[in-house]
Amino acid sequence: MIYLSRFCFPDAERETDFLFKLKMTCYDTVYPYGILSGNHLEQIDFEPVTVFYGSNGCGKTTALNVIAEKLKLERQSLYNRSSFFERYLQDCSLECSRKIPKGSCVITSDDVFEFMLDIRHLNEGIDRRRGEVAQDYADMKYGSFRLQSMKDYEQLKKVNMARRKSKSQYIRNSLADNVREHSNGESAFLYFEQKIGEHALYLLDEPENSLSPEKQQELLKFLEDSARFFGCQFVIATHSPFLLSMRGAKIYDFDEDPVDVKKWTQLGNVRQYYEFFKKHEGEFKKD
Repeated sequence: MIYLSRFCFPDAERETDFLFKLKMTCYDTVYPYGILSGNHLEQIDFEPVTVFYGSNGCGKTTALNVIAEKLKLERQSLYNRSSFFERYLQDCSLECSRKIPKGSCVITSDDVFEFMLDIRHLNEGIDRRRGEVAQDYADMKYGSFRLQSMKDYEQLKKVNMARRKSKSQYIRNSLADNVREHSNGESAFLYFEQKIGEHALYLLDEPENSLSPEKQQELLKFLEDSARFFGCQFVIATHSPFLLSMRGAKIYDFDEDPVDVKKWTQLGNVRQYYEFFKKHEGEFKKD
């Protein structure tokens, strides 16, 4: 599915004209002016999956944020911007094939990290609660409870459960609704599963952060299926060779001047991985 079909950034000449008219020298930065025009990025034509690839500082996250702000997409985390950001957005234009669906949003690595912190905080609370439940278990199992009235019925159920179950079974049953037993990578992947629904546009900024190679491949399959079967469109800024290999993805290489579309096997860091493992191929055969 394609919702956003084209986005145009101001070219270097237009930026120069604006900055010349300013005639201001009191600003240390005129960000985002001068970032994307540095490698002559003027237009992006989108597919169901479009990927921004490039080294740190190449502008791929800037492009993602500019697009998100122009579309007024939902987002959780703050991002770098300056006094000139709104003016820059006025010089941008876009074309949509369909109305941008409700629920479309930006997902950043900071969002995922905050989610993992929330899970960790919950787990710490569970650890404290576990001690309290263990004490309840001892009181219930070895205490001398007697049913006095129907008001005590809930307490009776707890006593009977404690007498039927082992300590570990009782604790697990009592905490079942709150326990989270995910590693960081599992928590990160869970966030994408919960956040990404059907029929929407999603801008993902380096979603591979916190994911193991195995989980990155799971995310790859999840995103492919979401685009292919569930009406989603993705714009992804990434370094991950796994995500770069996504079937049917259109990849813009932000390290090129001008920015150019390439196959994932032509990209610099993918080639470095290939050359490295090719060099050590014999060692893998020995194993």
